[in-house]
Amino acid sequence: MSTRHRPATRARSKSTPRAGLAKVATGIDGFDEITGGGLPEGRPTLICGGPGCGKTLFALEFLIHAAVRGESGVFVTFEETEEDILKNAASLGYDVADLLKRKRLTLEYIRVERSEIEETGEYDLEGLFIRLDHALRSTGARRIVLDTIESLFAGLSNSGVLRAELRRLFGWLKERGITAVITGERGIDTLTRQGLEEYVSDCVIFLDHRVSGQISTRRLRIVKYRGSSHGTNEYPFLIDRRGIAVLPVTSLQLIHKSSSERISTGLDWLDEMFGGKGYFRASSVLLSGSAGTAKTTLAAYFLDAACRRGERAVCFQFEESPSQYMRNMQSVGLNLNRWVKKGLLGIHAARPTLYGLEFHLATMHREVDEAEPSIVVVDPLSSFTGASIDEVNGMVMRLIDYLKGRNVTALFTHLIPGSGASQELEVGVSSLIDTWILLRNAPPGEQGGRHLSILKSRGMAHSSERRSFELTDDGPVLLSSAHRARRALGVRR
Repeated sequence: MSTRHRPATRARSKSTPRAGLAKVATGIDGFDEITGGGLPEGRPTLICGGPGCGKTLFALEFLIHAAVRGESGVFVTFEETEEDILKNAASLGYDVADLLKRKRLTLEYIRVERSEIEETGEYDLEGLFIRLDHALRSTGARRIVLDTIESLFAGLSNSGVLRAELRRLFGWLKERGITAVITGERGIDTLTRQGLEEYVSDCVIFLDHRVSGQISTRRLRIVKYRGSSHGTNEYPFLIDRRGIAVLPVTSLQLIHKSSSERISTGLDWLDEMFGGKGYFRASSVLLSGSAGTAKTTLAAYFLDAACRRGERAVCFQFEESPSQYMRNMQSVGLNLNRWVKKGLLGIHAARPTLYGLEFHLATMHREVDEAEPSIVVVDPLSSFTGASIDEVNGMVMRLIDYLKGRNVTALFTHLIPGSGASQELEVGVSSLIDTWILLRNAPPGEQGGRHLSILKSRGMAHSSERRSFELTDDGPVLLSSAHRARRALGVRR
C-alpha cells in the first residue's frame, strides 16, 4: 500500500509551492534569481521607496523586457508626460518610441488636479477604471504599471474614502488577472505614505538609496511575497547605462563544480612549485606581500599565459590606469597591449573611492558577463581601505562565489603594509582562498631579490620551500643556490 502512495506524494511535493504560483519574468538582471522566477502573475506588486531610488525605472524595465519578447504592456503615469518618459528611457538605451509604434507598449498620461477633485465633491476611480480597461483591451496587454499611486490620491483628504478606493483599485486589477506594478513613495514610519498599499499587495519590494561616508549605494529588499519563498537579505543593485542589475549576496549552498584541470601561472619555475602544473582552473589565488614584491608582475604573467592559450582575461586595476599598467609591464618583458588589441584582454581601471563596494562588485559582474573571460585579476584588494573588514570580506566572498559558478579562475593581490587593519583583512580573505602565495623583499643588509613561499594550496601537492627570484628585462627569474650565495657575499659574476 505504501508503494502505491509514493508517486502521489512525490507529485504533490513537486507541485507546491513553486508550481502553484505562476510567475512572470521581469528581465532585470539578478532580480528573477532572488525571487525564483520574477513577480506573481495576475497579482499586484508594490515597488516603494524614497525619491531617486529607481522605482520608475524598475517598473519601466518590467514592461520593456516583456515588450521586446512580444508581450504588450501599459504604462500609466500620473506625474511625467509621455515626452518625459521617452527622454528618460532613451538615456538608458531603450527605444521606447519604437515599442510604441509597434503597439507593444502603451503610455497613458493621466493628469490629476487637486482643485478639480475638490470641486466635484465625491471621489472615486470609475473614470480611471474605464481608461485602464480600454488601454488593456485595445492592446491585449496583461501587464500594467501605475506610477505613482500617491499622485492619484494627492487631493484626497478623507482617509476612509482613500482606503476604500485603494482596496477597490487593487481588487479590480486582481479580478482581471492583470500583472500589475504599482510604485509608491516612502512614508515617515511606513513603507508608503498611506500605509495601506503594502497590506493589499501580494508582493512588496522596497528600494533604498543611502549615503555613507559620502558614497551612495542602492539596495533592494523583498518585504513580502505571498505564496512564494524568496531571498530575505538586502541586495545591492546598480543603475548604469544598461539599466538595473541586482546582486544576490551569495549562493545559499556551496554547489560549485570543481575542476581537476590545471593552468599555468605564466612562469615555469612557479609552475614547478605546484608539481609542474600550476593552479587549478576555477580556483581562487591570493598574492600578498609588501610594496615592491612583484605582486602585480606575477599577476600580469598569469594574464599573459591565459591570452597565449587563446583565452579571454579581464584585469580590474585600482591603482594604475590601463596605459600606465601596460607601460610598466613592458619593463619586465610583457607586451599586454597586443592582447588588448586582439580583444583577449580587458583592463578596467577605477579609483576604489569612486563608488561603494557594491557598485564595484556590480560593475565587475557586468564586465565579466559581457567579456566571458576564463581568468579574472583584481589588483589590489588592499585599495579598499575605506571599507570595514567585514564589508571587504563579504565583497570577496560574493565575487569568488560568482566567478566559481562561471568556471572562472580568480587571482587577487593584496598589499601588506606591516600592521593594522590590513593584516586582519589579509587573514579574513585568506580563509576564502584556495591558493595563498606570500611574497617578501630580502631583509635589510641581505643582497638578493625577493622571496616567494606557498602558504597553502588546497587539493594539490606543492613546494614548502622558500624560493628567491629577481625581476629582469625578461621577467621574474629564479635565483639558483650558488647565485644566492654569491649575492649574499657581494660577489658579482
